[in-house]
Amino acid sequence: MNRWPSPAIVCCLLLFGRSLPAQTAGHLNFAWKTLGGEQLWSDELVFGKWRIQHNEITAHYRLLDPYDVRRAWGSVEECRAALADVKRIDQLPPLNGKAVITLHGFGRSRDHMTSLGSFLEEQGGYTWINVSYASTRRSLDDHAQSLARVIDGLEGIDEIHFVTHSLGSLVVRRYLGESSQPNPRWQPDPRIKRMVMLGPPNQGAQLAHVVAELLNDNELARLIAGPSAWQLARQWEETRALLAAPSFEFGVIAGGRGTSSGHNPLLKGDDDLVVTVEETRLPGAADFRVVAARHGHLVSDPVVQQYALSFLTSGYFTSAEERQPILAETDKPAANQP
Repeated sequence: MNRWPSPAIVCCLLLFGRSLPAQTAGHLNFAWKTLGGEQLWSDELVFGKWRIQHNEITAHYRLLDPYDVRRAWGSVEECRAALADVKRIDQLPPLNGKAVITLHGFGRSRDHMTSLGSFLEEQGGYTWINVSYASTRRSLDDHAQSLARVIDGLEGIDEIHFVTHSLGSLVVRRYLGESSQPNPRWQPDPRIKRMVMLGPPNQGAQLAHVVAELLNDNELARLIAGPSAWQLARQWEETRALLAAPSFEFGVIAGGRGTSSGHNPLLKGDDDLVVTVEETRLPGAADFRVVAARHGHLVSDPVVQQYALSFLTSGYFTSAEERQPILAETDKPAANQP
């Protein structure tokens, strides 16, 4: 599905589209086509294909329409008021039913999840909530807090599911881990039912360490990579303590060659070029698979997409009998038992 409008539609939107609101709180706004928010914007509220985003440099907010045209900007309250006007004037239907939230990985944007999200929306009947976050500019704590706000804004939704790629999986785990903190800022939403992780660095990332060492922990490299990457490279033990394994059903899909060595000679063991198969494992997973796909291609792989839909629907990738769960230590049989 192409999420970009035709050039003619864009021109009409820019020339004749409503500026919403034209003078809200004194801010003059012109409908303006944007790139949708790459590495400087994080979603704070998503209503269908409309979204309110926060800028990580200027700290201001903006409201984007389904074509990534800016319809308002200013404070979050001003953008919420503008969205309320849109809902009223355009009579937008409320959210309802089951939602699937997709979260991209490090250095990516929500566009990377388009093929997968469209598939789940069309084949599974889910309300697709495609979330952007400034993966190279903020910490996992910051990403999780923005995710909490997005989830809180899903009024009318009965069930929430996740399909996450790479770092996006850790964002959800950090969101879940907040409940164990001394003074939690949020609690996991009880509507969350299932989750599929694609190429997640659940046990850290060798590659992050390798790159940090090659760059001699250079401060410029650290600045460019951002806080999240450094949490994987140099602060993993502290970061791990803030993450929680889902208490609901989840499955893990890793990319690899199915051999003792993978695509990347810098990594030990099978890998998808970025994350090793062993790094993706997380005890408690209801099902696990290794597919022949590289890291960036996991989200668009047809087998992976079918696996994800099956798991969200039934709790397994192929069938209940063929499940490959990752057992927690307490679930494993003792050494002297059969």
